[in-house]
Amino acid sequence: MALDLSKNAMTILEKRYLKRDVTGKVTETPEQMFRRVARNIAKADANYGKDQREVNKTQRKFYNLMTRFYFLPNSPTLMNAGRELQQLSACFVLPVDDSMESIFETLRDSALIHKSGGGTGFSFSRIRPKADVVQSTMGVSSGPISFMKVYNAATEAIKQGGTRRGANMGILQVDHPDIIDFITCKQDEKELTNFNISVAITEEFMKALDDGMAYNLRNPRTKEIVRSLDASEVFEKIVANAWKSGEPGIVFLDRINAANPTPKVGMIESTNPCGEQPLLPYESCNLGSINLMAMFIDGEFDWDLLREVVRDSVHFLDNVIDMNQFPLESIAENTRANRKIGLGVMGFADMLIAMGIPYDSEEGLAMGEKVMAFVNDEGWQMSKELAEERGPFPNFKRSRFARRTPVRNASVTTIAPTGTISMIADVSSGIEPLFAVAFVKKVLEGEELVYAHKEFEAIAVKEGFHTDDLMKTVAKVGRIGDLDGIPDEVKTLFKTAMEIDPESHVRMQAAFQKHTDNAVSKTINFPNSATEDEVRTAYLLSYQLGCKGITVYRDGSRTTQVLSTKKEKPEAQVATGKLRPRARPNTTVGRTLKVQSGCGNLYVTINEDEHGLCELFATMGKSGGCAAAQTEAVARLTSLSLRSGIETEVVIKQLRTIRCPKPILAPGGMTYSCPDAIAQALEQYLESFKGIRVSKVDLLKDNGTSPECPECGTLLVFQEGCLICPSCGWSQCE
Repeated sequence: MALDLSKNAMTILEKRYLKRDVTGKVTETPEQMFRRVARNIAKADANYGKDQREVNKTQRKFYNLMTRFYFLPNSPTLMNAGRELQQLSACFVLPVDDSMESIFETLRDSALIHKSGGGTGFSFSRIRPKADVVQSTMGVSSGPISFMKVYNAATEAIKQGGTRRGANMGILQVDHPDIIDFITCKQDEKELTNFNISVAITEEFMKALDDGMAYNLRNPRTKEIVRSLDASEVFEKIVANAWKSGEPGIVFLDRINAANPTPKVGMIESTNPCGEQPLLPYESCNLGSINLMAMFIDGEFDWDLLREVVRDSVHFLDNVIDMNQFPLESIAENTRANRKIGLGVMGFADMLIAMGIPYDSEEGLAMGEKVMAFVNDEGWQMSKELAEERGPFPNFKRSRFARRTPVRNASVTTIAPTGTISMIADVSSGIEPLFAVAFVKKVLEGEELVYAHKEFEAIAVKEGFHTDDLMKTVAKVGRIGDLDGIPDEVKTLFKTAMEIDPESHVRMQAAFQKHTDNAVSKTINFPNSATEDEVRTAYLLSYQLGCKGITVYRDGSRTTQVLSTKKEKPEAQVATGKLRPRARPNTTVGRTLKVQSGCGNLYVTINEDEHGLCELFATMGKSGGCAAAQTEAVARLTSLSLRSGIETEVVIKQLRTIRCPKPILAPGGMTYSCPDAIAQALEQYLESFKGIRVSKVDLLKDNGTSPECPECGTLLVFQEGCLICPSCGWSQCE
């Protein structure tokens, strides 16, 4: 039986999940992929006395679980189960101790994890502060942020290949002497691009904040108090930077450790890259999510089906631990000793829409709490039954459950980002609201297709307000709140993330956190007009309501990481299906930059018109010769590209690092060729002269316009702490 897959789901599966041969040709169907995964994960039953007939039965159960889209495991399991790599976990935490040996041993370990498709979390709180003494050399320490940059560079090098991109979480405790530098370390968006960062907040800090007092900073090397800071000033700096760029986030570290299931084994210092999975050092967790929309059948929510799916999903995830080939033996030992799993949900917003319940209503909050309490309770019941059959997790007697009924897993539930797996299931992501009622997908030759929410389209047809023009308009603006001709009750039901007030976002996160063992991945969205006071209120509310952390995002607050919908841009003229450059205006504005190359100084003039960059001239310091001719050719083609609507960043990417026989070490770094020098000039222009131009960067800041996917050109959305393409599944965090 063929699977009911959307076009987007098929695109994502072919691009990232299905087997390929040595030539890159896809050699596996989606059905075969699910069969491969089910067969492999079911094999673990044989470890517990099951015969082949019973293993086959489990295989069929797991296959049905996935192909009916009741449940999907995290991406590494879908990609790697039953294949040579067999690395099935998505998230890991590694320790970083205060020594060169530990720092670079962990760097090596993280490289192995990234190579295998996992993401890593680190706490840098143990590293001595900058300018502290290094006794072995009588020198001074460069501090934790310098080593974060080393880790970031290594991740950048490793992620160039593979189907998942390396992602990191960097955490620093609020009482570290370098905390102010950490809070501001991502003000330059080109720094630490492979890190999400969060400040680990302690109860001591929150008390000082509440009392309007100072708190102490401690040198992690000596444990001595080095100075004090005003808690309010530090908190305001966190708020101000989060308002500007969405970072840093916050994790409430003491609260996380209060719920640590194995405190006698170790203390939790960090989380995975998206913050929802606190882990001990050298521990991993495998995640999976139940599709709540699939539980809504014939106008009713099927609680009995949900119970069955929860039980089967816990069985599946427990089996994954046994079948996993971990990248490090230390991770294998710790993961098997605690057997943490993270069962979450997706399709929650779709489920509410199907029920006619607005996301930001009291009824919506109540349903969120009810459904997660059910998942958590049934998940733990299944863990108890597995413990009766298979035995409790090895560290059970050292856990906080030691005097209770034995359980198989130290943790059972996590609300994780569902990024691409929710796209495969064709449902809303995690517990997030809709990010757009419709979006535009770019296809071949500049054609754009409208993808609308199925329930909205059905209601529009039923209620008689559906038109092609309306759907195109919805796709361009993403939301329907300001559009005429749509009933108010429909607008209320289909509120998007930016139309829901931040307090409702926080309250929904808290509702799910009440019944989640680990933490909840969710973005608290703000409109571009939001103030720092509103961000501050959300941070404090998350603490008051019992959240374990918080990630905020103000629309349009980043030039490279933005959540919004499409704003129309001037189009290049199109004739007979071919791009043609727009006419050059009589007057342009620009700058001339001097760039060094192996052929001599290159003078690059970049001009723009009212629509943005429109032309580029490049002149060699010495006239004539082949190099000058080729440089002029590159400049002419670049000008044609810019006036034809090609993004400047795409042009830069094509020219950057082209090599010639005369590379040169220039003041700004290596220049590999004249084309590379032109690309560098374009980069410098975008960075330095944006004040005089009507540019993409300015539009982003003024209007919150979203950047495009680097792989397919569809506008990106920011959800669960990451940029994600709703079309091809590209993710900043994978």
